[in-house]
Formats: sequence, structure tokens, C-alpha cells
Amino acid sequence: QVQLVESGGGLVPAGGSLRLSCAASGRTFSNYGMGWFRQGPGLEREFVAAVNWGGDRTYYADFVQGRFTVSRDNAKNTVHLQMNSLKPEDTAVYYCAATLLRDRPAPRSVLYSYWGQGTQVTVSS
Repeated sequence: QVQLVESGGGLVPAGGSLRLSCAASGRTFSNYGMGWFRQGPGLEREFVAAVNWGGDRTYYADFVQGRFTVSRDNAKNTVHLQMNSLKPEDTAVYYCAATLLRDRPAPRSVLYSYWGQGTQVTVSS
């Protein structure tokens, strides 16, 4: 079992920044690729970003367009999502998730075994 707890969400004006964090506990953190997903009001959950077990490969959804950066610190069992130039359409609950596909974490939510409870991000216009 891997337990994941997100933090760092909040209310921010358009153009602002937030840094989400996800703290992991349980099994060896470096065994897992880590991903961020989000679910906006009335929308399906969608992929945002992912990082491989070593932190040297990152993957992003097209809509990120260079605004977000995913990173991890295996010594601290944490993964972060730095979000800049936020837009109102980024409003969603953001989830971190762990996958055993540690070398190439896929953008498909069904391939992730463990999920956090989510943190709300609201971007005002």
C-alpha cells in the first residue's frame, strides 16, 4: 500500500501560481512513477503531468503548454507540481497518483494503483 496526501491547493487569481505537493508513505517511493491528474466541475478526470521514478523524465498534457513543472524528491518521498500562469480553466481538484510503470508513467488513470484524496485549485478571473 502507498498512502498519498496532497497539499498546496487554494484560491488564486488568473496569472498566479501555486505549488502542489504530494507526500507519500508506505512502500518504497522510488518503485513508482508519479502522476498528477485533475477533475474539473462536470468533467472527467484528465492527465496533467507525470515523472518517472528517477525524476529525470517528465511528461505533460498538451494544455500545460510550459506552464507547469513536475518534480520529485525521493529522499523526502514527495512529488510537486509547480503551476504558473494559471487560467480559470485550470480550476479543478488535483490528484496525485502512483503507478508501477515507474520508467514511463502513462497518462492513463487506469494504470495508477494509488491515489490521494485531492486538493482543490480555484483560479478566479
